[in-house]
Amino acid sequence: MVLAGHRGAARRHQTDRAPQVRPTDGESMMFERFSPDARTVVVHTQEHARRLGHNHVGPEHLLLALVSTDQPASAVLREHGVTPEGVEEEIVRLVGLGAGSRLFGTLNRDALASVGIDIDAVRARIEESFGPEALARADSAVHSGRRPSRRGPRRAVPTALARHWRRRRAARRPTLTAPAAAPTGLYQATGARSAGHIRFSPRAKESLANTVREAQARHDSHIGVEHLGLSLVTMTSGLVPSVLSALGASAPELRTAITDRYRQAS
Repeated sequence: MVLAGHRGAARRHQTDRAPQVRPTDGESMMFERFSPDARTVVVHTQEHARRLGHNHVGPEHLLLALVSTDQPASAVLREHGVTPEGVEEEIVRLVGLGAGSRLFGTLNRDALASVGIDIDAVRARIEESFGPEALARADSAVHSGRRPSRRGPRRAVPTALARHWRRRRAARRPTLTAPAAAPTGLYQATGARSAGHIRFSPRAKESLANTVREAQARHDSHIGVEHLGLSLVTMTSGLVPSVLSALGASAPELRTAITDRYRQAS
C-alpha cells in the first residue's frame, strides 16, 4: 500500500481523461433522472473506490465523492468537519486498502487489536498462503450477490455465447461521463485497477434509491446532490454512520443544515 499524500490538505491532481461509468441495467434506470452534478458524483465514486483498491462501491465512497465536489451540500458537510481527508482516513482505517478489503470492513480493528489480533497480519498470512489474489476472489464471491446456477452442465449456456450476450447488453447501456477526472485523494492502493465498472453494493444501491425518495418527498423535478447528501446522512447502517461519528458530525444537524442551505438558495 502506498500513501500518496499527507494528513494535511491533500493535493488533487487532475488527469487528462474523463472517467466513465457504464452502469448495469437497473442502475441505468435510476441514473437517468440524476442531475449532471449528481451524475458527476456517481462517476467520481467509482474513481475513488478504484483508487483505494476496493472491488465494490459502498455508501462510504459516495460520501467521499460528495464531500470532494464544489456543491452547496458538500460545503455544508465540510463546514461541519466532514472533509475529504477525514472521510478517506476513516474509510481506510475501517476497511483498509486493496483487494479483499471489504471482507474486513465490518470488523472492529481496535477491539481485535486489544486481544492481540492484527488484521493486517491476518491479511498478509492469507496472501502468503493462498496467493495475492485470494482475498480478491473471496471478496467478489461474498459481495457479488450472484446466486450459483441451478442448471446442469448440459443445460448451462456456453461461455463464449454468454460472453457475447453480456457484451451486447453492455453496449446498449448509457455511459455516464464526468466532465473532469476525480481527485486523487490521500491514498493509492498498490495494484489498483485503472479502469472498468465497479459494482455498487446493496447498501450503495439502497442509498441511491433513498436519494430518489428524498427528491420525490420534496416534489422536486430533479434528483440532485442535495438529495444524495440527505440520503447519506440519514443512513443508520453501514460505514457512513461510523465515519460521521468519528468526525464529530451529527446526522440530524447535517440534515437540517443541508435543507436550510438549499431553502435559502431557492
